[in-house]
Amino acid sequence: MEANYDAAAMAVGTGFLVVYYLFALALSVVIIVAMWKVFVKAGKPGWACLVPFYNNYCLFDIAFGNGWLFLLTLVPCVNFVFLIMLYFKLAKAFGQGTGFGFGLLFLNPIFMMILGFGKSEYIGPQ
Repeated sequence: MEANYDAAAMAVGTGFLVVYYLFALALSVVIIVAMWKVFVKAGKPGWACLVPFYNNYCLFDIAFGNGWLFLLTLVPCVNFVFLIMLYFKLAKAFGQGTGFGFGLLFLNPIFMMILGFGKSEYIGPQ
């Protein structure tokens, strides 16, 4: 009898994991598409959001006007400060305010989707 309960519990657990992974995959695809659109709005190639390190270079180029500043994210303690600055500068580069910068900082996927799919236009580094 215990084997039947174990098999049922295993099936339920597997079902939850499959649903969770499908949800995570769908959310990841939506976020990638949103970042792609943000890059295209800023005049960068959309595929750049898929390439490690180059996507950071492009984000810093979009926000600061100097992509090589992303190398400062490799320095401990400095990286934390520069990533916070990146989100606020990115908001300014798309004509948004400080509140939107906080949104990018704390709810990044949602606000990246707002930037990508919304009406915000790239105005350049401020």
